[in-house]
Amino acid sequence: MSEDVTPIRQQYLEIKRQYPHAILFFRLGDFYETFDQDAEITARELDIVLTSRNVAKGSRVPMAGIPYHAVENYLARLIEKGYHVAICEQVGDQPTRGLFPREVVRVVTPGTIIEPTLLKGDRNNYLAGLVIQDNHAGIAYVDITTGEFLATELTDGDAESALRAELIRLQPAEIILPEGIDLNHNLPGHITRWQAWRFESGRCQETLLRHFEVASLDGFGLRGKPLAIRAAGAILQYLQETQPAALRLLNRIATYTLNDFMVLDAATRRNLELTETIRSGSTEGSLLSVLDHTVTPMGKRMIRQWVSKPLLDIRAIQRRQERIAELLEDGMLRSELRAALRPLVDLERLTNRVVSGHATPRDLVSLRATLRLLPHIRQLIPSHLPHLSALLQNLYDCPEVLQLLEAAISDDPPATLQNSGVIRRGYSAELDSVIDSSAHAREWISQLEEVERQRTGIKTLKVGYNKVFGYYIEISRGAAHLAPAEYIRKQTLVNAERFITPEMKEYEALVLNAEDRIREIENRLFQQICQQIAKAAPQLLTSAATLAELDTLTSLAEAAAVGEYCRPQLTEDHTLDIRDGRHPVVERTLIGERFVPNDAVFETGEIVRIITGPNMSGKSTFLRQVALIVLMAQIGSFVPARQATIGLVDRIFTRIGAQDEIHAGQSTFMVEMVETANILHHATHRSLLILDEIGRGTSTYDGLSIAWSVVEYIHNHPRLRARTLFATHYHELTQLGDLLPGVRNYNVAVSESEGKVIFLHKIVPGGADRSYGIHVAQLAGLPQAVVQRAAEILRQLEASAGKAVRIDPLAARQIALFPETNPLLDELKKLDINNLSPIEALNKLYEWQRKFLEKDG
Repeated sequence: MSEDVTPIRQQYLEIKRQYPHAILFFRLGDFYETFDQDAEITARELDIVLTSRNVAKGSRVPMAGIPYHAVENYLARLIEKGYHVAICEQVGDQPTRGLFPREVVRVVTPGTIIEPTLLKGDRNNYLAGLVIQDNHAGIAYVDITTGEFLATELTDGDAESALRAELIRLQPAEIILPEGIDLNHNLPGHITRWQAWRFESGRCQETLLRHFEVASLDGFGLRGKPLAIRAAGAILQYLQETQPAALRLLNRIATYTLNDFMVLDAATRRNLELTETIRSGSTEGSLLSVLDHTVTPMGKRMIRQWVSKPLLDIRAIQRRQERIAELLEDGMLRSELRAALRPLVDLERLTNRVVSGHATPRDLVSLRATLRLLPHIRQLIPSHLPHLSALLQNLYDCPEVLQLLEAAISDDPPATLQNSGVIRRGYSAELDSVIDSSAHAREWISQLEEVERQRTGIKTLKVGYNKVFGYYIEISRGAAHLAPAEYIRKQTLVNAERFITPEMKEYEALVLNAEDRIREIENRLFQQICQQIAKAAPQLLTSAATLAELDTLTSLAEAAAVGEYCRPQLTEDHTLDIRDGRHPVVERTLIGERFVPNDAVFETGEIVRIITGPNMSGKSTFLRQVALIVLMAQIGSFVPARQATIGLVDRIFTRIGAQDEIHAGQSTFMVEMVETANILHHATHRSLLILDEIGRGTSTYDGLSIAWSVVEYIHNHPRLRARTLFATHYHELTQLGDLLPGVRNYNVAVSESEGKVIFLHKIVPGGADRSYGIHVAQLAGLPQAVVQRAAEILRQLEASAGKAVRIDPLAARQIALFPETNPLLDELKKLDINNLSPIEALNKLYEWQRKFLEKDG
């Protein structure tokens, strides 16, 4: 290192060495500066000017800076691109050898964001840790803004598949995993590869024991889960390096298993469009958009979790149903509750900002406003509603916290602690004394000019202020000789003399020092207030969870009222009995027409229902609506049907549509077969299978053979025999209804009139005898010539059992701009009109009509 390097450069390099993989935001005055490669990245990604700075004799390095007051906007853009940013602040008020000490206060990564402006209020911001070993996997995840910390171990035969499904459910913002682990699938969120020794078993266990201050992890349910321990321990170490203040929020860890709720793989979540649509990826048009009438951020996060985690415990489902029923029956209560919940702030995240020391004065004002509303929400729920009333046991009004906030925080404090006025008068005698002294001094100085003019009789006397001398008394040069003896001459100007007095300097000191003193006292008091509030964090977070549940239940009741849903009955058997079921999303999008409801009633012994019928007739909608009704029922929601009885489903599997994965080197047919294989390997007799057009991605006979074999396998395998809806174009599969006792045939009803086809969207017993594909082509707008030719080819194929098609040189074709020949024109040219009688002319016209028009028809 050159001795010519400036001290500030030396300080920067020493800090940068500790954070080689992060962009270092180095605070210099009112800017965060970046240097070297960090500056080049920052300038490029943020589209800001790249400059340079002199760091040694004849040596300059790249530099790019952003204003400290606008850091969140720039930070958000870097984090969104997956970068890590180390925030380096000046610490202490006094320089050492001319240089202020600086240190990194936190490292911001996608999974460790705490800034409200960077977070999405309607979803969690999870940081996940993964460990994979011997086809087993451990996963832990944390949301440092809510304090949620969970872990599990996946010991399924295909742990990687289960791991992917769980990550799709969680949608973590960031995933940390050991270097060297290669996951073949694209995973959601940003990937951070970390040193493998961080995931070492003994180290991770010791980290957890030390953090929770316990002698054993058995109490957290981690006994016998070494991979879960490693994933959770790695997360804690990561937070120690990046966001140490967040560790105070994590006072417990919970374990769970995939058996606690319905597991939905990535294909099923995509096909059913649970939280986002396939085409646009937006929430609008998804199941969540229909069910989400929540009015608080906590409720929005909870309803998203409920939609992603259908329950497997009938009693838990029924508890939700009972509460929804009470809200559904009392529309006035539902309306009043929603109005009372709407003004609430994000109590969950706000509490955790207080605990972690990141709260602002206005955060405490918001907390106070929310706590004021809790008694009213409690009073709204009458005692004669037992199921809702039970929720109130976990709603804490926290009167001590409210009392503290009322007494301590002013009504309209500044946005930050940089300005005074945070603490209410009367809360601190020390603060009030300083404020009063300052006010008295300001008043004395403001009156000084008038007092001195009257005392000295000098009319040109003025009291002024500048940053060099502070307050001073100025007298014009002509009257300067009249200055009292106690005035001390300070400065001579061309036309005036300036003086000070000892008494004036004492009051000046009071005024100038008071602002700093007031800020120092308010900062100290504010931190003390936050520490007192933090002691009530468990009660505040429990209340936040209760309010979130109340909001979510009210939302589902509102959805049931708007959609005229019924309360489903859940059983432990294999019943599937849905009367007049409707698709919850499609029916809401119809304008000017009524959704056609359909039954889905499985008879005793029925296993596979084969549904034939053309595209555009409603097969896929029917398949999805059955799956969605079952899923909604196990969320605890009411469902769009006249009546429904549903045997508990452990998993829903779907194989719908052709999702190309060219990036993975897989064809449409390969994707179809991989997803089908996954279903056949993991489904059980309690599963619900939704299969649409299995085998269509290959040749007709190959596809038919595969589809036939899949139906047989589901029907005959003792582990399977799962309730299955199987939509197909292969009419040959309807023969299985005669060969297998558990197969039933259904089709989409069609009405034909005057050569036109009308799809009735009604699913009726029996197999379809025709595909109506050509009619669908006509409805889709294919040229008439193409449709006519297709009909002709179909007749030939049916007549020859698909062996040959005669090519007609006069078949309908695109009309040429300058046609070389036209048979009708040729005959017209040959016709001798002068020698043609009227009857012969009519006969000729009739012959041409039959020859040229009827043949094309």
